[in-house]
Amino acid sequence: MTKKSKMKFYPSALTVAGSDSGGGAGIAADLRTFNAFGVFGSCAITAVTSQNPAAVRRIDPLPAEAVTAQIEAVLEKIPVKNCKSGMLFNAEIVDALFAAVKKHQLKLVCDPVMVSTSGKKLLEDDAIEVFKTRLKGAASWITPNIPEAELLGGCQIKSIKDMLVCAAGLHETFETSVFLKGGHLPGNAATDVIAREGKLYTLTAPVIEVPHLASHGTGCTLSAALTAMCALELPWKQAVCESKAFVYGSLSQCVEIGPGVTAMYPPTEDSIQLIKLDETEL
Repeated sequence: MTKKSKMKFYPSALTVAGSDSGGGAGIAADLRTFNAFGVFGSCAITAVTSQNPAAVRRIDPLPAEAVTAQIEAVLEKIPVKNCKSGMLFNAEIVDALFAAVKKHQLKLVCDPVMVSTSGKKLLEDDAIEVFKTRLKGAASWITPNIPEAELLGGCQIKSIKDMLVCAAGLHETFETSVFLKGGHLPGNAATDVIAREGKLYTLTAPVIEVPHLASHGTGCTLSAALTAMCALELPWKQAVCESKAFVYGSLSQCVEIGPGVTAMYPPTEDSIQLIKLDETEL
């Protein structure tokens, strides 16, 4: 009789977000990213979207009670400590997410998904203030892009200096670490801003030109990668660098999924050597 081999342990993470029927963003991107890092992914779906990489055709939100039921069912058997949120859509689901985070003391990476790349509203107007109120002190990280940061912080961002000012403000207001994505700004480098523990950092990678549709899902992928890094208990500086490198690699090694349609995909090569993290000041 052969000795039974030791079963491999996978840390787990939970994503609370909308589905993407096209597979490029939302739950599909989150679970794909968790898997690429060796993290077992579970999910609570907030809304079913009918979309492809170019457009969101329809949104059908789930009842908040259904979102809560999914989260509770997962946590009943799976010892999840790390969670990410994406599209929440309405105030009731916002409340459900933050109630679960508090009840179960989850470490939350919050991607404040508000508008799709194609311009579809993904968070209702009356949910924005509820979201901002519940967010304070509840998340370990928030990962806004520039339009989301402007909405959350009431600021205008036209430069890296503006990003630093806004990130510092969000860090103080919401009592959380901030990963402000700078992909909407032109420049010779793709620069993000990190605000953590009262300090500011720039996080840079080379600019890469990819087919337009290939960038669909970058925000979901980034926040999912950061959640996976937290589940793996990596030091935060390594976590943000690895997350950015994963997005960079997923873009540089994008794949063709149909005639003229490309998509991000987990890379086979590591791009960490291209990522630079520097402490800076206002």
